[in-house]
Amino acid sequence: MKRSLGRQETQLLAYLQLRKQRTVRTGDLRRPLQLTAQQERELFGRMARGGLIARVRPGLYLVPAQLPLGGSWSPDEGLALNTLMADRQGRYQICGPNAFNRYGFDEQVPIQVYAYNDKVSGLRTIGSVELRLIKVDVRRLGDVERARTADGGAAVYSSRVRTLVDAVYDWARFNSLPRAFGWIRGDLDARRIDPAALVRLALRFGDVGTRRRLGVLLAQIGVAEALLRKIERSLPRSTGLIPWIPTRPKRGTIDRRWGVVVNDGA
Repeated sequence: MKRSLGRQETQLLAYLQLRKQRTVRTGDLRRPLQLTAQQERELFGRMARGGLIARVRPGLYLVPAQLPLGGSWSPDEGLALNTLMADRQGRYQICGPNAFNRYGFDEQVPIQVYAYNDKVSGLRTIGSVELRLIKVDVRRLGDVERARTADGGAAVYSSRVRTLVDAVYDWARFNSLPRAFGWIRGDLDARRIDPAALVRLALRFGDVGTRRRLGVLLAQIGVAEALLRKIERSLPRSTGLIPWIPTRPKRGTIDRRWGVVVNDGA
């Protein structure tokens, strides 16, 4: 952690903060600060290693609006994602474990920030923010909410209903079944979500397995038959069976309507 600022570091922060500029690119400071290309590159490297600025990608850095006490800074998850996606001209939405925590389904605070997006796949670190980026087709993005961040910006999250659908759809990545079935039951019982909205998003964003598993659950809960028929009509004819809980042995009652082995142990 770098705790004292040299002349060049002070000049860089003063120049950018005076202009209310939160990002800086290679080449931006050579003329105003009278730096050579090597001096600028070394300055960026020193400041990034010292926690004074955050590297988004080679040649692009985030800068604090004002240097915090202690001399170390990192962007919040919203600023990190917004900057990365703006640079790539992409869209994103925070999902999975982070959304589970946001909506109160899971008390555990994830170390990484999971985000569906249409441009980047893999792990990225921006400051102290660890991003697990999941590249999807742009058609799989949507149904979102915007949340204010500590930095005063906004982060884009999957909506509550979309999060529940993804907890069934992306169960292997998020380790969310069978917990998600309990979350859905609880939200429906408390009327925090509308079953029609759940079905609509399951048809839009869920695959065949998602719709079959939700069909079993919603039939158990006793939702309107018209909603169950909407799901049923979307399913291809098949004699194959899938387990309701994929992580458990495929033994249990067979639900022929949905093509599911109900292996919940009941």
